[in-house]
Amino acid sequence: MFTEDDLLPISALQHLLFCERQWALIHLEGQWTENRLTTEGRHLHERVDTLGVESRGDRRTARSLHLRSLRLGLTGRADAVEFHRLDPEEAAFAALPGEKAQAVRLPGVSGLWRPMPVEYKRGKPKKNRCDDVQLCAQGLCLEEMLQVDIPAGALFYGKIRRRTVVPFDDELRHLTETTIARLHELTGQRDTPRVRYTKKCDRCSLYATCLPKTTGGRRSARGYVARAVADILAARPGENS
Repeated sequence: MFTEDDLLPISALQHLLFCERQWALIHLEGQWTENRLTTEGRHLHERVDTLGVESRGDRRTARSLHLRSLRLGLTGRADAVEFHRLDPEEAAFAALPGEKAQAVRLPGVSGLWRPMPVEYKRGKPKKNRCDDVQLCAQGLCLEEMLQVDIPAGALFYGKIRRRTVVPFDDELRHLTETTIARLHELTGQRDTPRVRYTKKCDRCSLYATCLPKTTGGRRSARGYVARAVADILAARPGENS
């Protein structure tokens, strides 16, 4: 179990899976630069957060809900958490003794409600699973907070204007917990990884800060200084005697 002081941001998981160096520049060194993509994403989240609480029939939606897990050492906010009312047959199954809770009760509202986190993204579905992991981490936090099983979440992509349902299966849960463990490991090391240029670097808002083509490979600032000092000393042999 972690303490409150040990909690790390859920959003760091997405940065970590995209690029460990990007994660370190943002979360260890405190560097951040906006570009068109990050600005569009920020505006999308701001619009979502201002919508507050909605109630539409058998669905209630809470916006910008605070999340926390002491087991995983995470904290953050969900863009939205939807609560779907179970039909009578589902509610009867969910209430069976000995079964893990499948739904929760909401204050002042009748029935049982199944929670589902929803994350909003400006672009379109990605080839890697960084968005899935961030969403699953929100689901794991909710499971701990509400003591309920959450089978899936949803990602809404602004570019294609539709949502994708993400099942929280064993494979994704394992990947998420492994990534969380890696996040805590790297945070404890407090070391920014070396850059390794790939095509995805061109889309990164920190490109000008990271300079992947200039600082890539085995070169480093420490090595540059050491070589410069060695050159100076070699040029003045009489001063070393």
